[in-house]
Amino acid sequence: MKAKSLQDLGMLKKTIEQQAQKEAEEKKAKELTLKKSQAEKNLFKKAVGHIQPIQHGARVDLSPDPPKPKAQQQLLDEQSALRESMSDEFDVSTLLDTDGDLSYSQTSIGANVIKKLRKGDWSLQGQIDLHGLRSDEAREALSQFIKDSVRKGVRCVRVVHGKGLGSPGKTPVLKNKVLRWLIQKNEVLAFVQAKPAEGGAGALLVLLRGG
Repeated sequence: MKAKSLQDLGMLKKTIEQQAQKEAEEKKAKELTLKKSQAEKNLFKKAVGHIQPIQHGARVDLSPDPPKPKAQQQLLDEQSALRESMSDEFDVSTLLDTDGDLSYSQTSIGANVIKKLRKGDWSLQGQIDLHGLRSDEAREALSQFIKDSVRKGVRCVRVVHGKGLGSPGKTPVLKNKVLRWLIQKNEVLAFVQAKPAEGGAGALLVLLRGG
């Protein structure tokens, strides 16, 4: 019984010694790792040398300037000018050629221009449809469309005004107004009624002055 107790004591002592040795080895490994990390940091500092922050001088702001605000009164004046330059009361009866196919050309334009326009010598480059617009809306839309087209260098456009079949008394009110408006625009050199496949009596092919 005594020998057995001594044997157990020896085993316990051995276990305690092994645990202590293991802890010592782990502590030593941690110390080595810490020393290695510190040595790497010191090596980096020696390689880089003294670091001095960059001093920023005057900086240039390269952001684009915001667009200048456009005065509300200027917009109103431009819209008023558009309306005044296209009167509903302008008499076009003596300026239109109605020999079966409606047409118009400025006096300085040769008769062959109308023939070429009807034949399609100028390719169609743009179109505006005025269907469903009130008279004042259609006038401003048409004037702006012509202005933009000339600025872009567009020469031939189609203006769709409809045949007026839905108007009271089936009178082509908008069509007659469009004729007046177009004749009053200096940018319009000539126009002819569109071919049946291109809108017929409900549309016009318009030749514009080059930009």
